[in-house]
Amino acid sequence: MIKSIVLKSIRIYQKTISPDHGVFLFPALGQSGQGVCKFRPTCSEYCYEAIEKHGVVKGIRQGIRRIIRCHPWSHGGWDPV
Repeated sequence: MIKSIVLKSIRIYQKTISPDHGVFLFPALGQSGQGVCKFRPTCSEYCYEAIEKHGVVKGIRQGIRRIIRCHPWSHGGWDPV
């Protein structure tokens, strides 16, 4: 039950305020397919997949570590769960 709530929360974030997926705050970026995230999959999608695969606690921990790695000096690129 908690897992489904967390996953739905991530999807709501992605569809509303996410710079890469959202349509409210950054509509041009979300529709262009370009986005602003230097990683693929994006951090929110990475966290979603990690929670699906490893559960809530470990998935959130992996998602936080991924967000910490996202900084101006990182190379980015393909980084699957």
